[in-house]
Amino acid sequence: MQDLWVFGYGSLMWRPGFSYERCEPARLYGYHRAFCVYSHVHRGTPEQPGLVFGLDNGGACRGLAFKVGADQAESVRQYLREREQVTMVYKEDIRPIHLLDSEARVESLCFTVDREHHQYAGKLPFDTQVKLISEGVGQSGRNPEYLSQTVEHLREIGVHDHGLEKLWHAVAEKLGVPAV
Repeated sequence: MQDLWVFGYGSLMWRPGFSYERCEPARLYGYHRAFCVYSHVHRGTPEQPGLVFGLDNGGACRGLAFKVGADQAESVRQYLREREQVTMVYKEDIRPIHLLDSEARVESLCFTVDREHHQYAGKLPFDTQVKLISEGVGQSGRNPEYLSQTVEHLREIGVHDHGLEKLWHAVAEKLGVPAV
């Protein structure tokens, strides 16, 4: 067994749920962060879906890489399968990522979206995203919290995603809450 790197680009950045030895800003090439997954469990239900991120084809994505020691690698992998693969909307892939602080390239566990899955939403109109995120509630909480926490943690690692910021302001306005 060897060490395991895990790439976080959404809630894994701010709620990994596992112990790790090191955390470092990272970039994954060939995929981008997109609100392209209808959430039927964590941030919505089948009757009233929320919207969550997936790693979709094309571009690049900044996030966080977590290094897990070899002695914990299998238990972390199992935990992530239970968390991320509830409805099998993601593919469990090993992809090269670039660690931005150390400038190293490592192989990392990534959960990329399965475009053939019925929960794949593709690129939705802005107003549809606002509606789904504003109204979504699931086992892990309210969908607006998922968006605001992700925006906040992206800012912490120096990423100011203008599209996500605009989306968060629109959701906050719809809900009548301040967009911090």
